[in-house]
Amino acid sequence: MKFQGWRMVGVAFLADFIAVGFLFYSFGVFINAIEADMGWTRSEISWALAVSNLATAAAAPVIGRLLDRVSVRRMMSVGALVMAAGFLLLSQARTLWQFLLVFGTVLAVGSQSMGHLSSAKLVANWFDARRGTALGIATMGISLSGLVMPPVATWLVLQTGWRTSFAVYAAGTLLIVLPAVWWGVVDRPEDVGQQPDGAVRPAEDAPPVTERTWSSGAMLREPAFWAIALPFSIGFFANSAILTHLVPHARALGLDAYRAALLLSFVAGAGVAGKVAFGWIADRLGARLAVTLSMGLQLAGTLLLLQLTSFAPLAATGVVFGFGMGGMVPLHGTMVGEVFGRASFGKALGLMRPFQVPIHAAGIPFAGIVFERTGHYTFAFQTFVGAYALAITVLGVQGWRARRRAPGPGRAAR
Repeated sequence: MKFQGWRMVGVAFLADFIAVGFLFYSFGVFINAIEADMGWTRSEISWALAVSNLATAAAAPVIGRLLDRVSVRRMMSVGALVMAAGFLLLSQARTLWQFLLVFGTVLAVGSQSMGHLSSAKLVANWFDARRGTALGIATMGISLSGLVMPPVATWLVLQTGWRTSFAVYAAGTLLIVLPAVWWGVVDRPEDVGQQPDGAVRPAEDAPPVTERTWSSGAMLREPAFWAIALPFSIGFFANSAILTHLVPHARALGLDAYRAALLLSFVAGAGVAGKVAFGWIADRLGARLAVTLSMGLQLAGTLLLLQLTSFAPLAATGVVFGFGMGGMVPLHGTMVGEVFGRASFGKALGLMRPFQVPIHAAGIPFAGIVFERTGHYTFAFQTFVGAYALAITVLGVQGWRARRRAPGPGRAAR
């Protein structure tokens, strides 16, 4: 039988594309239409994403734990149903509190159950030696959604209005993702007589390899947990703010709206290539080296952003920064898999979210406050350079690896 792991990568790509493209990359397109129709302020509408981020941080440990215990196929299917219901509810929201409630409950749970946590768990189940490459390809869906969905959403909102557009998103989630998951996903290669990476099945008399099963308490006491969680928290703190404020930064430098927006496209496009490239590097040279290179390129790009003012050099810088940034999401999953293995992958990824989200989310308002008080982003970008340097330093700490294999009969952590 042909190895089915790459089909799982395709399903994960699709789920990430829909979850991020429909929910995050389309959001800005809806703001003006909702503001004009409902009379809510932009800041009030923008609270939806903040509420959603906080909710996903709270839900992630539970979802991650479930993913290690129940069928990934069922979890993703339920997530697609919940997310579709969330978009349908948004299309009927009449008050601000209803709008925020849907983002903070139904869509938060649905997006994590269908998208990032579940899709990463699915790929991690099917790949070990080539996990970095597989996660890189799967998470290309995130970057491509940033290129495709803003213009698609703009056309849809202009043609049909924001309410009908959310209803179309509900239908798209049901008709595209749900069938792909239900008929395409196999939880583990062992379920169909295969092995991770398509390896030859071991002989029947070969001793079984048992992975350590981690309890939540053991994870939190493990230095490797924090050696992964903290650098990525710091890195996401910086790059999410730079992504969000890149266009306003370019406009403040005197670029017109078209060229300022085009810079963001260069970043997103380079991120697609970065996901695959850094996954490949991680598989061959090690995840820690790949992450160091990824953050080093982002640090260099941020330094250049502090110095440059014209379009062509800024565009080149956007490519450098975006290429490095593209590696962050797949490398995060790769490092988690290297340390905690398939058996506890979902729990580890979910348990990191409550610690990472507050740091991650702080970067965006921090940069906004700096600009409001100084009229430019210089201090914010200088802070982000320091953040990348700190993250790289933490990555350099020795002994970040944890023991994945079970230490012996009856001694695996439970």
